[in-house]
Amino acid sequence: MRILAVGDLIGESGLNKAKEIVKELKEKEKIDFIIVNGENVAEGMGITLKHFNNILSIGTDVVTMGNHTWAKKDIFTFINHEQLIRPANYPEGVPGKGYIICKCKDKKIGVINLIGRTEMGILTENPFVIGRKIAEEIKKEVDIIIVDFHAEATAEKVAMGNYLDGIATVVYGTHTHVQTSDDRILPRGTGYLTDIGMTGPKNSVIGMDIEASLKRFVTTLPERYKMAEGECIFNGCIFDINDETCKVDKINRIYL
Repeated sequence: MRILAVGDLIGESGLNKAKEIVKELKEKEKIDFIIVNGENVAEGMGITLKHFNNILSIGTDVVTMGNHTWAKKDIFTFINHEQLIRPANYPEGVPGKGYIICKCKDKKIGVINLIGRTEMGILTENPFVIGRKIAEEIKKEVDIIIVDFHAEATAEKVAMGNYLDGIATVVYGTHTHVQTSDDRILPRGTGYLTDIGMTGPKNSVIGMDIEASLKRFVTTLPERYKMAEGECIFNGCIFDINDETCKVDKINRIYL
């Protein structure tokens, strides 16, 4: 089983880059299952139905979200779509679902979306408690468990990887938009990567226009969010999972 996780899509340019790369990559690398983080695809914050359908059109199996889940009101019209999940540790009663179970070939894959609490600026339930509870509940039903942990702090992500080591098949991070090079298989067999990166404007500050971003940092004055333009990068990761053991054999980071 080969699973492709695609880093946060940033705006229309990121979506177009994904359209350009994913279908060809799927055929070339014989990808079986695709997960895309889509929480920044609508002008850098949120997602609309149009963008969601475009992400599905490239062969995506599951779309995950994060701290910008509710940035566009349109989300409430399709939040319960069977291929869309939002962080499972949002407060009880929030629309949508935090995990999904899919069939692929002769396997069942559980995908869990979680959001961190360190420097995220929103109140959520404990991702460690919620994440492990879900993983423990579904592990008898599924062959593979994938966790997209949308978090700011690298320490929180590393801690989550170790906390779910041996329970989840794969734990990877999203949100910081900068791909890390610490891919590894943890002691109990879980494949791990702190952040898979972003798919969006290359010459930017994590997708944002450089001048607008610098004005924020240099002057501390509020500056309207502005998407960067120009050449785009494609970030993601391929996880090779052994069909017999359902453990990760190999991790291949992608930076195009």
